[in-house]
Amino acid sequence: MKRLHIHLSVDDLEENIRFYSGIFASAPTVRKDDYAKWMLEDPRVNFAISTRAQGRGINHLGIQAESAEELTEIHQRVQQAGLISRAEPAANCCYAHSDKHWLQDPQGVVWEAFHTLAEVPVYGGSRFSPENQHAAGNTNTPCCPTKQPS
Repeated sequence: MKRLHIHLSVDDLEENIRFYSGIFASAPTVRKDDYAKWMLEDPRVNFAISTRAQGRGINHLGIQAESAEELTEIHQRVQQAGLISRAEPAANCCYAHSDKHWLQDPQGVVWEAFHTLAEVPVYGGSRFSPENQHAAGNTNTPCCPTKQPS
């Protein structure tokens, strides 16, 4: 079952953790110095906040697939609709290692469809050496773009 993903850029992480923990009646599932994430079941959403981007507000939206098959299904729908997307396999972003597809809606809002494969200890970092990443074809651009790369 897929999950809606919302990532907001914020100024004050602690103030926002307090605010969203109150709304969700739950502490973050993941908490770092620059990032927090709630994996909620009601509503079924992956809600993240971070202090990484320069702007504030919506960083990007997305659909989180629970399997490679669900990600393929989402990508096929995008292709059938004639939408343009950019694949980013084996991406390291937001403390996670994922396969992704990036899109941009007509208003310029960035969307990602992704399937998380593992956690990584550093924001956008790798638990693999740079040599192994490059050998695996992972030449990532900075994670969580606020504008869709061309």
